[in-house]
Amino acid sequence: MPNRYFRNVFPDNTNLNYSYYVIWRNKAISLTKWIMKNASSSSSNDLYTGTTGIAYMFYRLATSNTYDTRMSTSYLNKAVEVLNLKEYKFNEKKSSQFICGDAGINAVYAAIYHQIGDEKTSEIYLENFKKGLTICKPIDFHMAGGDEYFVGRAGYLFGVLWLEKVFAKKIIADQDIVELCSTIVESGRRYSKQKKSMFPLMYSYYNKEYLGAAHGLCTILQVLISFPQFIHKEPQAKQDIKTCIDMLISLQTANGNFPCTMNEIGPKQRSEQDELVHWCHGAPGIFYLLAKAYLVFNERSYLECCLKCGDLVWNKGLLKKGPGLCHGVAGNGYVFLLLYRLTHEVKYLNRAMKFAEFIFIEECIQKSRTPDHPYSLYEGFAGTVCFLEDLVSPDNANFPFLDVF
Repeated sequence: MPNRYFRNVFPDNTNLNYSYYVIWRNKAISLTKWIMKNASSSSSNDLYTGTTGIAYMFYRLATSNTYDTRMSTSYLNKAVEVLNLKEYKFNEKKSSQFICGDAGINAVYAAIYHQIGDEKTSEIYLENFKKGLTICKPIDFHMAGGDEYFVGRAGYLFGVLWLEKVFAKKIIADQDIVELCSTIVESGRRYSKQKKSMFPLMYSYYNKEYLGAAHGLCTILQVLISFPQFIHKEPQAKQDIKTCIDMLISLQTANGNFPCTMNEIGPKQRSEQDELVHWCHGAPGIFYLLAKAYLVFNERSYLECCLKCGDLVWNKGLLKKGPGLCHGVAGNGYVFLLLYRLTHEVKYLNRAMKFAEFIFIEECIQKSRTPDHPYSLYEGFAGTVCFLEDLVSPDNANFPFLDVF
């Protein structure tokens, strides 16, 4: 038995059992009751492991268009109840940090109160979110690395994209978006030149040159190509970004994975027995950059890389670290839901359903590691609920805050 994952013995076919939709809905409802009972045990109020991530889960259920008005209202009320479990005091220093800081908290608060119809309260949190722009504009605002997803500029910009969908309007002026994206590019150029990197843009987080989604290159590149007002205005930046994407593709291994850091290229490459097939590190997270690149540049090679990622996840993605999004089975299952949206092949929807099924079988329950934060969005079952809900409505499925469409 491999150390990091369970062997996948499911048949890889298109024989969908549509009765599973009812099963996933019932499983999701059951999990939400359990999460709600234990939400107060969360040690923080951020998106990653805290109460705001749980509130986001309820908000997502309330706005999924698959529940009646009564249930949607109930879920919104629960979202507010979870928000009120912990006192929140605005911290300007963390106001640009999305996944692990105040930007994410303010964004979700604003969205929930907007959905309720309390626009006055919603606007307060939206204005707090906007204050983060000033904090992260200086190129060296976070000396450990200010461009990554969890606490850096990339995360803040993904927050902007999400809020624009929620409010159906511009949240930050185009001029400011272009300025922030330009700062990310300049930061990457400076670091690349300093370190003589093979990439025209490179970044580090606490002195590590990560490539994966949590802290690395791929989510930074993804958010940059998600703003047409930037890449159409800055052709040299667009070329540098595309060169980085193509160079990253060249690092894809024969089985479809990617190194976690630049230090793992060549002779220091991890063995297949030790490779990480997680959203945070490895192909399941880099996959979203490749999918977005396929949609933006319309080059078949990007889709082919996505398909290789999908096969890798099918073979090695039933992780032993739990059910969560960051390094768990649900996070890897989202790869198949996006492949289903990209290709419309039922095979990928079947794969996603098999991953969901595995979460609830005895082998997974008994032999998986218990997450440090079992009720949370990124490590625990709140993220699993989002995955199950998206199985019910796969044509609109998207990994939280990383929708490529």
